[in-house]
Amino acid sequence: MTIPLLCIIPLAYLVGSIPFGLIVGKAKGIDPRTAGSGNIGATNLGRLLGGKYFALVFGLDLLKGALPTLSAGAVIGFHVEDRPSCLLWIAAAAAAVLGHAYSAFLKFKGGKGVATSTGVMLGIFPYYTVALLPSLLIFLIAFGAMRYVSVASILAALTFPAAYVAIGLLRLWPITGAQLPLLCFAIAIPLLIIYKHRGNIARLRAGTELRFVPKSSCESK
Repeated sequence: MTIPLLCIIPLAYLVGSIPFGLIVGKAKGIDPRTAGSGNIGATNLGRLLGGKYFALVFGLDLLKGALPTLSAGAVIGFHVEDRPSCLLWIAAAAAAVLGHAYSAFLKFKGGKGVATSTGVMLGIFPYYTVALLPSLLIFLIAFGAMRYVSVASILAALTFPAAYVAIGLLRLWPITGAQLPLLCFAIAIPLLIIYKHRGNIARLRAGTELRFVPKSSCESK
């Protein structure tokens, strides 16, 4: 079990490092690093090219978090019996997120990790998958009310560890036992997302943060 998981971890980082936002932007003649907010994530691509490109990049970034995590989960049978196997599962998931945030193909720069982290949460089934649902609800409510993707993402990220703990206690999961690495990672993900949004937080405080308005399909042609 250990050897396959140790092989998945570096592969997860390389998969996470694939800059789909940059690839899609370049294919349409735009470098998202020098246009819009300067970020390679789905939100900036949506502003620059339209809603369908937001969906495309978000989906691809989600998959590069979900697929390595699901692969690692399959090795251990999606069941946490001890901390070492849990740690290796988390290591594969973390490698994918860090690959996106600090891509080996972009001189260790990258996106903010929201879509890839969402994929990871879907991949750590059922422990994170169930806890993801309240976070998605908070995201939709916050985004619908304010239209700030950054604010909605941060609030959803902060909701996730609380949801994980609450659901874990209700379902009698060993969240401070064999699943302690899952608890630690559930706290680490929001911290990374908040850190990667520090520029957005500064713009929010200055009143210059942009609300999300995707470029219309006619404008993107």
